[in-house]
Amino acid sequence: MLTVASDDDTLYVAEDEGQRGQDGPFYVVYRTEDREGRYGFYCSNCESVDVAMDSMRRIKCNGCGNFTKPDEWDSAHE
Repeated sequence: MLTVASDDDTLYVAEDEGQRGQDGPFYVVYRTEDREGRYGFYCSNCESVDVAMDSMRRIKCNGCGNFTKPDEWDSAHE
């Protein structure tokens, strides 16, 4: 399991839990090595945990702009 540092904490990247992004996959990040305390996502494109998810479950990296497309699309959401 890959580890990353964030604000003096060690975070654990689950490289087997990911979603395809436009520029590289996003992986789930946990606070503990045994996958408890989910933290968020890790952008493999720029190696950042500064990642956000919106109400349509789209993931976007605030560092490099890498993003996922929504799981479902409805023209009413435009």
